[in-house]
Formats: sequence, C-alpha cells, structure tokens
Amino acid sequence: MPVSRRAALEGKAARAMLQLPRPVLVRMSGGTRRTHDGYVLDEQIQLVLFLFDKLGKKHTHELSVAQARRELDVNALAFAPPRRSLETVENRRIATPAGEIPVRIYHPRGLRDAAPAVVIFHGGGWVIGSLDSHDPVCGEIADDAACVVISVDYRLAPEHPFPAAVDDATAAFRWVVANAASLGVDPQRIAVMGDSAGGNLAAVVALDTRDDAVRPCFQVLVYPAVDLTRSFPSHRTLAKGYFLEEATMDWFIDHYAPNKADHRLPRASPIFAKSLAGLPPALVQTAGFDPLRDEGQAYADKLAEAGVSVQHQCYGSTIHGYFNMSGTIEAAKRPVLDAIHALRRAFAQSNVRPWSRSPPQ
Repeated sequence: MPVSRRAALEGKAARAMLQLPRPVLVRMSGGTRRTHDGYVLDEQIQLVLFLFDKLGKKHTHELSVAQARRELDVNALAFAPPRRSLETVENRRIATPAGEIPVRIYHPRGLRDAAPAVVIFHGGGWVIGSLDSHDPVCGEIADDAACVVISVDYRLAPEHPFPAAVDDATAAFRWVVANAASLGVDPQRIAVMGDSAGGNLAAVVALDTRDDAVRPCFQVLVYPAVDLTRSFPSHRTLAKGYFLEEATMDWFIDHYAPNKADHRLPRASPIFAKSLAGLPPALVQTAGFDPLRDEGQAYADKLAEAGVSVQHQCYGSTIHGYFNMSGTIEAAKRPVLDAIHALRRAFAQSNVRPWSRSPPQ
C-alpha cells in the first residue's frame, strides 16, 4: 500500500478512537494513568503507546534504515495536521560546499517582500526523517507564523555520518541569507528551528554563525538532542516505554557519530561549547516523558547563564515526537502554537516594517 494511503487510513482510525471520552481511553490502555517525576501522561498519548505495544509495532532500532525511513513518513503523516493552502510550495536544490541538497520552500498567502523566514531542520536521529515527514507542520508554521519556511533535507547517516548534517545545516542557513532578496526574505529576520536531531542542528547553526555578519534572529529548539554522551538522568529513568527508547538512541548515534571521540565536540553536542554567550534568543521546549528532557532543560539553563534571552517550556504530559502529532493529539497542539507565537514575537522585535497579516486567533 502506498505510504500516503496507509497514512490516511491509520490517521483516520486513530482520530476516531482518540475522540472517545478520556476515562474510556484510560480504561482501554490499562485502567491507570501513567505518571513519572510528578508528570501525568496525557490520556490520548497513553492509548497510542499502549496500542503500539499491543499491536507489536517494531521500534526504529528493530528495522533496517530503509524501513525506518518509510515508517517515520507513515507515522508522521498519520498524526499530522491538515495541509494548509499556501501561495506556493517549491522544491529546489541548493548549492553547498559538499554539493547540492534539496530544500522545500513554503510561501504563505499575503506576504510582502522582505518577509520573515525560518529555516527548519527535521528530526529523526540524523538517520531518518525527510521533507515529507515534516511537510504538514512546516505548512502550518508558514501559514500561522506568517513567514517563509525553508525546510532542509540535509544528508543522513549512515551514508553521511557526522559532521555532514551540521555542515549542510549551516550551509543552508548561509544560503538563505545570501539569497534573501530573491526569496523575498528580510535577512535580519531569519530564525532557525528544529525538533530532536533537528533541534541539535538548529543549535549548532546558531553556534557556527555566531560571528557571521548575519546570524539567526531567534532559535526554536524542540526537545533538542544536545548531549550525545547522554549523561543526564532522564536517559536512564525514561529509557523504555515512551516511544523514544534507549536502544533507539544507541541505533541513531551509532549510525551518526560512530567515533565516540566526536560525542563531546560542540558541533555534535552543543552543550559542551565553552561558551554560549552571544547566541540568538531561544525558545527551548521539552516533554515530560522524554529521555531528552533533562538535557534540554540543562541547555536552556546554560543559555540563560551565558546571558542569552531564553524561555524554557516543559509540556509535562507529552512524549518525544509531539511536534508531528498536532493533527490528532490535543496535548501536542499547544506546543506547536506556542512555538508559532514565539516566532511571531521574535520577528516583530526585529521588524522595521509593519506586519502585513494579523496574528492567528
């Protein structure tokens, strides 16, 4: 069955089941609300995890790389928000020092020239994920944040291990800056954003471009992976049962950065940068039931200690992966909306021109 057809069927079935009353969802998923570290798991998410287990779904690390890439595309689309009607969505290839890479450029309706923009890096452990897996949420951000979105299809491991992905991410941001006029973008209002591995890349781009003439005006880091040594407690206390498993993290990192000597390099693990001073303002989002929770919190704290304006938001009832679930999981809608509002505020603070559109209601 084609990926798009399978995703549509799974999404329709999931949406119907997850609309049942919350007490029914709890009864269907074992009868007791799951808790950890004072957080209470969302009822819809609890049922999704229960069904994942009962249906014998394989975790990413139990699949081949090709299978894992297909599965993410299916699962992401199954839970994604509806696609938005935009002015244009264009697939292009851009030049980088290592060769051409694909990007997808989203222009919402009604923008003037010199519009704000956000360069987005998809999640997927640097091994999986694609322009397609994050297509609906990129369209949602473009439409509701009233900005141009450039989604970057950076090179993936194991074919292209570290530092290929970060090299591509930084090159893509610099390409957007260099081509801002032809893109209709204001170079002083270009943000970076990513989820999980994409959050890692967005953070590294902010570090790489700290001394550039034009740097990001803002960074949105959604449950970012910032420490490849995985030294924080949540990697042990949340190692199993919440979608992103310890064995899956092993699988990702073994493919992406097989040389352990690289794990403490700031371009692999930005939390090990000697200083975060002078970086762009940031929004860091974490999830209560996510192995990456503690390192995201620690990175936000380190940004603040360095004098960077940072807001940290922990969505305690959610899990890793909520960024692609806002079409189905109610608890995933608020984080995406909060990120959109943060982008709009950041663009407004950097703006010298009047907005051409009103904020989303």
